[in-house]
Amino acid sequence: MEPNIYQLALAALFGASFVAVSGFFMHFKALNLVLERSIREKKDEGGGGGDSPPQHQSQSLSRRRSQVRRKGLSPASLPDATPFTDGDTGRRSSNGHHVCVDEIPPGLPRLHTPSEGRSSLHGSSGSSSIRKAGSFVRPISPKSPVASASAFESMGESDDDDDNVTDGAELDASYLQTNGDLPADATEEQISMAASSMIRSHSMSGDLHGVQPDPIAADILRKEPEQETFVRLDVPLEAPTSDEVDAYKCLQECLELRKRYVFQETVAPWEKEVISDPSTPKPNLEPFAHYPQGKTDHYFEMQDGVVHVFPNKDAKEELFPVADATAFFTDLHHVLKVTAAGNIRTLCHRRLVLLEQKFNLHLMLNADKEFLAQKSAPHRDFYNVRKVDTHVHHSACMNQKHLLRFIKSKLRKEPDEVVIFRDGTYLTLKEVFESLDLTGYDLNVDLMDVHADKSTFHRFDKFNLKYNPCGQSRLREIFLKQDNLIQGRFLGEITKQVFSDLEASKYQMAEYRISIYGRKMSEWDQLASWIVNNDLYSENVVWLIQLPRLYNIYKDMGIVTSFQNILDNIFIPLFEATVDPDSHPQLHVFLKQVVGFDLVDDESKPERRPTKHMPTPAQWTNAFNPAFSYYVYYCYANLYVLNKLRESKGMTTITLRPHSGEAGDIDHLAATFLTCHSIAHGINLRKSPVLQYLYYLAQIGLAMSPLSNNSLFLDYHRNPFPVFFLRGLNVSLSTDDPLQIHLTKEPLVEEYSIAASVWKLSSCDLCEIARNSVYQSGFSHALKSHWIGKDYYKRGPDGNDIHKTNVPHIRVEFRDTIWKEEMQQVYLGKASISDVVVP
Repeated sequence: MEPNIYQLALAALFGASFVAVSGFFMHFKALNLVLERSIREKKDEGGGGGDSPPQHQSQSLSRRRSQVRRKGLSPASLPDATPFTDGDTGRRSSNGHHVCVDEIPPGLPRLHTPSEGRSSLHGSSGSSSIRKAGSFVRPISPKSPVASASAFESMGESDDDDDNVTDGAELDASYLQTNGDLPADATEEQISMAASSMIRSHSMSGDLHGVQPDPIAADILRKEPEQETFVRLDVPLEAPTSDEVDAYKCLQECLELRKRYVFQETVAPWEKEVISDPSTPKPNLEPFAHYPQGKTDHYFEMQDGVVHVFPNKDAKEELFPVADATAFFTDLHHVLKVTAAGNIRTLCHRRLVLLEQKFNLHLMLNADKEFLAQKSAPHRDFYNVRKVDTHVHHSACMNQKHLLRFIKSKLRKEPDEVVIFRDGTYLTLKEVFESLDLTGYDLNVDLMDVHADKSTFHRFDKFNLKYNPCGQSRLREIFLKQDNLIQGRFLGEITKQVFSDLEASKYQMAEYRISIYGRKMSEWDQLASWIVNNDLYSENVVWLIQLPRLYNIYKDMGIVTSFQNILDNIFIPLFEATVDPDSHPQLHVFLKQVVGFDLVDDESKPERRPTKHMPTPAQWTNAFNPAFSYYVYYCYANLYVLNKLRESKGMTTITLRPHSGEAGDIDHLAATFLTCHSIAHGINLRKSPVLQYLYYLAQIGLAMSPLSNNSLFLDYHRNPFPVFFLRGLNVSLSTDDPLQIHLTKEPLVEEYSIAASVWKLSSCDLCEIARNSVYQSGFSHALKSHWIGKDYYKRGPDGNDIHKTNVPHIRVEFRDTIWKEEMQQVYLGKASISDVVVP
């Protein structure tokens, strides 16, 4: 057996040697062919001198062979020997024709191979002058993304990113001439310089290699000024037919009706307070400080459900008249009549579809330019632009895990705290859990059962029961109520923790809705006392008051005798605190943080459509709940008068921003169109093209909550939010009920992230939605100026600061131009458009 092994080994060695020798000769022959072809082409390009002497050719050939051997190149690794010429994107073949080469993606540096006769940087003192490309380059620095392991590490850096930009007029040209193929005797310093040049060349703006880079290439090192030019859409407007003219006139009437109803401040906020330096406003160190203010002579009284204000008790003429109920319901029926007209529905549907297609075409033409414009805004991205949660209920402002940890901590730290009075007995926290046969160890998220699931779909009653941890109303009273035996101390503490999370995020704000039920007049003072005593203030938070529409329940319980009782309990204390702040000092300071008024409850409940002549609130003594529009009018009318009074005294005002269009009839949306600054939800606008078009023309804010709708009334994939956004409606994203809906510590970002993933929203889209949320919010003029720019109130790109909003001027100008075109279309070319955004 052994001789056979030796024979096999010798045979293998012989075969390997034969293959190696054959490979060497093939390699040598290929190398000769390549170099000879290079010499011939060089002679052809040089065009002179005739044939070189044989010995000169031999010397040149041997010299080139030695250079190739020193560089360690093989034929497979040799680049094409054709000299590179600027602007020539082809390659020369053996017969002199150009061959198109598409291997190099556009936007990337080309490979430079200088001809043998050309002087090189390292081989001759007479090298060509250094090429200058671009005005500014970004060198390698600790803050540069190239030197960082992850782009996210620099997310929290300060606004001084532009400090890294340096003049690159004297860029080292070693890379431009040699492509990194340095001579064998190159020094370490030269190698370092070439590597540095190779990296820096990617950060230069301009035409580096005679080829314009593809604008979609993600050149993360480049910071160019925003693209001011973009492809604008020019859709010629056809002359409207007589039917269309009549339809447009009806739409004009609806818009003019809205102008007559909606409250507008006599002096705009930006005229009251001119901000030249929109730096961070100084924090309010004493938000609850009350300074005595004298009582004014104003006299007010409730008449037919609406407060009337007079200069003094003897005056007969009221100061702030408001449209009466008969006029309002007449106008409401006119709007409903317009929305039902067939020709107007057809026209509005066509205009809405055209708006959607215009936006899609805009994206096809300008999406790349918008992306490059966003890249040019230093420091800004979606994570650090301001975004406001424009619709969130305070009782559900925390997530379920947060509430679980809080309950466990209280059960561990304060088990003997007396927390509730039930069945004639005072119970401690420990005794409450013992009565439920629970311990802190037993508690978990599933046992708490506060998260919405399939059982809540189209069941608003079951959804409301999710506010009860472990299905126990006593736990809700202890932990989620402010008017309980412990004066809402637990709710105040967990609210402070939520505030702390918001402040830590810095760029997220919230408008929390907290309830006033209208059962008794003392509710306002109790709520204000709870806010002040628990020191519930944050620069990231403002408050809205929500009124649950529960008259029928209070009537059955005997708490009220008529609807007038509810109106008295809600509005009389507000007028008292406005006329004489010293009579309700805590309420007076609390109202400085209240920016809106909301109406909440299940809109899907059947109701009777109101007629033009409805009973007055004092006459409404039956057991039925008034219609939604009935609630809307009386809240609107009293808020209108209250705001006029508060504005005349230099106080803050309160806007009407109810839930509307989540379910039920479209009458709700017609009523809020006439009276409200913005609404929550509005998903039923998909059922009425006329109202949807009117909401677009009026730019009424829609605080939409797709995840909440998914749990209650509408599957996520059927939500109209993406269509509304494409068409240009003023939409923002909100959370509604993080306790029941969301899973993470940042529910607003969770809402944005899911919407972006499902509907493929770009970074520009998300930042535009965030910008809309700031516009819709009730935060002060000073804060809005700091968050989105000191000229935020101006229309179009003049009011946009990309360095604060991260929204390109291209997008803002497109939205503004299309909206103005639609307004001119509706007003038949005679629209009067203000230069400022009407708040």
